[in-house]
Amino acid sequence: MIVIIDYGMGNLKSVKNALDFLGLESKISSELEDIKSSKALILPGVGAFPDAMDTIEKLSLDKVIKEEVNKNKPLLGICLGMQLLFESGFEGIERNGLGLLKGNIVKMKDDKENNIKIPHIGWNDLIYNRKDELFNNIEEGKFVYYVHSYFAQNYNNEDLVAYSEYGENKIPGVVRCNNIMGAQFHPEKSGTVGLAILKNFGELIK
Repeated sequence: MIVIIDYGMGNLKSVKNALDFLGLESKISSELEDIKSSKALILPGVGAFPDAMDTIEKLSLDKVIKEEVNKNKPLLGICLGMQLLFESGFEGIERNGLGLLKGNIVKMKDDKENNIKIPHIGWNDLIYNRKDELFNNIEEGKFVYYVHSYFAQNYNNEDLVAYSEYGENKIPGVVRCNNIMGAQFHPEKSGTVGLAILKNFGELIK
């Protein structure tokens, strides 16, 4: 069972629909016992970094997430959910994240003269930094769907699996440190490529 963590700010139903399509058993829940009994976790997210962390801490989800990750349970953060995996975010105010990955979240640079506008919305191709099981049977250069204004910086390069380029911005598209994984784009909105990534995530727990 994959538990999609519900803290009121996620793209929950579309993630659930994608997992259902793949035949991966899943449940949307914020119950601590569900999270503890799961085989893997997905942390989705749409919205602002400080608000998300405030809610996660209010519900004590930060503690249980860290406990389960320390047991080597696979965790996949999506969009804002990926950003929350890092040490801190600078969206309006500086706010501590979950601190599961080294790095922080800062606003992307725009360049209106060259049509580089923020937020970054739409399809962009993935460039591989290293091999990873999440990209089994997926060729480099495939396009995925992004919607964001902030991105990870000052991360460990060995944690970077794949990235996209948007003007001056090198966007970490997929990061991974052992059982902790993140996708800045939305796999559930990225067609067959996104479904293949979610399928590969599901293979990690079989």
